[in-house]
Amino acid sequence: MSVAWLFAICTAIWGSTWLAITWQLGQVSPTVSVVYRFALAGALLGAWCAATGRRMRFPAAEHARLAAWGAMMFGINYVAVYYAEAHVSSGLVAVVFSTIVFMSPIGMRLAFGTPVTARMLVAATLGVGGVALLFLPELDAARHGGSAALGILYALVATAIATGGNVFAVRNYAAGLPVLPTTAWGMLYGAAVAAVVALAQGAAWTFDPRLPYVLSLAYLAVFGSVVAFGAYLTLLGKVGAGPASYVGVSTPVIAMLLSTMFEGYRWTWVGALGVALAAVGNVIALRPASPAARSAPSPAFRRTCAKDGPSEERRDGS
Repeated sequence: MSVAWLFAICTAIWGSTWLAITWQLGQVSPTVSVVYRFALAGALLGAWCAATGRRMRFPAAEHARLAAWGAMMFGINYVAVYYAEAHVSSGLVAVVFSTIVFMSPIGMRLAFGTPVTARMLVAATLGVGGVALLFLPELDAARHGGSAALGILYALVATAIATGGNVFAVRNYAAGLPVLPTTAWGMLYGAAVAAVVALAQGAAWTFDPRLPYVLSLAYLAVFGSVVAFGAYLTLLGKVGAGPASYVGVSTPVIAMLLSTMFEGYRWTWVGALGVALAAVGNVIALRPASPAARSAPSPAFRRTCAKDGPSEERRDGS
């Protein structure tokens, strides 16, 4: 499959999942819906990996790391996303989440000492400023009894937790772990953590048999989780992490368009300026670094990977 098709698949699916999540909200607890989604996605992806001969067994120490990664990437992160969309439109949540493009380098700096460049600081300033402008109308509504502030808080928490998940993902890749089997385990662990959260909340384990809920759940599990991740990982292998990450720039654009069409989001010139600034910040953040910068991981990162030791050679081509 061509790079253009892979990019189109990732962008179209992940641009639409934000709206699909809104159809999961209502009769079923958001946390329980996260459990359903990633239990189904992890089981499907794990079954496919097993059927195609990919290694699914890992040492206990690796399972501990996969559990921590899954809790952040597919568990608590998505619980916060679902609750965010209960308070603000799906497109706005997608724009906030796109700031992970420059949150992740900060996470890499804290975890491994990877330098944060001046270019990244400029991108972060533009991105944060753009998101602030985008949410000015919602914050004004919150002062008059709206719940937008809570939705923004949930979205920011989700983005910060997903940043931690990205740090773990980089470590897993550098340690030589096979991507698809570890993703399947991560989804299952994420579902398990979300289930613990649901029990702590006292959430009712209900299921909505109506067509919108069932179809959106199937879409999010099969396409939004399994197919999109498969396409993205293939794209990653073809073009590298930098160019592949431009999916994060296009996704919020589609999400905002769908939010305008189906949720009645009303644009203002301030909001449009905010989206433009956030997009420019993302583009600046994702510009390819110099070859020297790309080939010079920090000493702390090298020590971490050396300490963990390489796993068996990847058998899934990723």
